[in-house]
Amino acid sequence: MSSAMRSTVTLHVVSSLDGFIAKKDNSVSWMDSSGDVYERGITDDGAEVIQSIDCYVLGSRTYEHALQLGWPYGDTPTVVMTNRELPSTRKSVEFYSGDLKRLVGEILAPRYGNIWLVGGAMLGQSFLRLGLVDEIRLMIAPVTLGDGLHLFGDSGTEQKWHLKNVVAYKNGFVELSYRRQSTDRTNGGRREVPLIMKISKALAGHGLI
Repeated sequence: MSSAMRSTVTLHVVSSLDGFIAKKDNSVSWMDSSGDVYERGITDDGAEVIQSIDCYVLGSRTYEHALQLGWPYGDTPTVVMTNRELPSTRKSVEFYSGDLKRLVGEILAPRYGNIWLVGGAMLGQSFLRLGLVDEIRLMIAPVTLGDGLHLFGDSGTEQKWHLKNVVAYKNGFVELSYRRQSTDRTNGGRREVPLIMKISKALAGHGLI
């Protein structure tokens, strides 16, 4: 990667409407389409986005689950965070157990431009706490799970994010793309607040939402 090019770490995750990314039994059938069709949505297999990814980062549980699913990451370089001895089944996979800032700043950033963090929840939360996530691509499934593994949990301090894009798919899934908001502000940092947000803030201030 060119020294002039800045790498980007993207946290990609699929969540239920009520904020869970996994069921307690780790089953994934809830991600399947119900067959319902949102007519205004688009059909896109994401091939172009996947081809742009230079490297994947994932935790050991996600790695084991990916092997069971038939390994969806192809030959793209993949780093697995683990302190355990895990089977090495692909030349594209390497294991790492050290400092996360060193991993991103010294090992991945000089080699890759588009780095995707794809699980699990604890690893994503650790990256967020350390300020290592530049973008979030959140795919929301049209289902409520009621229980399971929370999406963000303890992700550190409050952080503003800039909405880049919203995509609705025909299967009812919605993808929200955010980029970490810089400390720079225009117009003195003031923005016109939509009426619905003013109402929501008023309700929240009285503990009504």
